[in-house]
Amino acid sequence: MARRLALVAGGLLVAGAIGLAAVLVLLRSPEATEAPPRPSSVPRKQAVERVRELAARVPPGDQVALRARPGGRILARVGARTEFGSPQTLAVAFRKGDWLAVRSPALGNKQLGWVRAAPLRLLRRPVELEVDLSRRELSVRDEQGAERRISVAIGAPDTPTPPGEYYVTDKLPGADFGSYYGCCILALSGRQPNLPQGWSGGDRLAIHGAPTPTWGQAVSNGCLHADEADLRYLMKTVPLGTVVEIHA
Repeated sequence: MARRLALVAGGLLVAGAIGLAAVLVLLRSPEATEAPPRPSSVPRKQAVERVRELAARVPPGDQVALRARPGGRILARVGARTEFGSPQTLAVAFRKGDWLAVRSPALGNKQLGWVRAAPLRLLRRPVELEVDLSRRELSVRDEQGAERRISVAIGAPDTPTPPGEYYVTDKLPGADFGSYYGCCILALSGRQPNLPQGWSGGDRLAIHGAPTPTWGQAVSNGCLHADEADLRYLMKTVPLGTVVEIHA
């Protein structure tokens, strides 16, 4: 009986030792001590993408808010038509997720407004205009790199054409506004901060004609003057929303 009890006790000790060893192995196991990695709960920051070839048109009957930043305070609201009656077509400067940073005459020459892309119709713009004030020249470039150069008049010393990045907001017949505009007007989003005293013709920049040839001279109130043949080419080639970069 004593021997049987000793065997039983010995078995219990062996079982206990095996169990303790198993526990120690589990405690030392990396799988038991290291928690599985958790998926990151921090949202990834969306990159801001520079955009050159897109314009955004406001749908008919709609109105959109232009904000200081995505989801931020409202700077201005714009409807489906410009002040001259053209379809409201905004030039896109940046994109961040489903938000677009756009230019608008309602925001001045330098400020951008953020608007959700969802309600807008995105349009590709295959050409871009560049104005070199020092050369008094306007260049039209397409996607293939083809270029047409146009001699233009620029602002006089007292009313210089302001450099900046603008876009074409309207294409209008010059006769509707006066014979001194020539055949055609391409209104730009930019505004002239250096108007002459007593001027009552508005502050919007534009590309238009002139009663007499002025191309290549610094004689305007800030607008760009071009020959009729060149203006008709621009009216046919350049869609609303096309970027116009003016530099010294």
